[in-house]
Amino acid sequence: QVQLVESGGGLVLAGDSLGLSCAASGGPVSSYTMGWFRQSPGKEREFVAGTTWNGERANYGDAVKGRFTISRNNDQNILYLHIRSLKPEDTAVYYCALRAKFDVTIPMSANEYEFWGQGTQVTVSS
Repeated sequence: QVQLVESGGGLVLAGDSLGLSCAASGGPVSSYTMGWFRQSPGKEREFVAGTTWNGERANYGDAVKGRFTISRNNDQNILYLHIRSLKPEDTAVYYCALRAKFDVTIPMSANEYEFWGQGTQVTVSS
């Protein structure tokens, strides 16, 4: 069974940078598309970024393009999200997700991802 464990969240100031990590285990995780989503109270889960199994392609949500960078280390089975120029509206629980399909698509719908981490809170103070 695939397990995803996020880390790296916290309380930061607007304009700061932050790095999130997601440790994946329990299967051929390096063979699958993985992504980051976020959810704030009262809002739907929002696609942030995704990358193909080999990290060669990435896709980003419109709200984060230019500030967020997704990457992965398949030797260590870790997915990363680097965030710069944080804004208060980036405050949310950030989730790591894995799409257990052997393809090279990067869906933006949460329904396309079968496995999820427990989430890590990112709070941006102004």
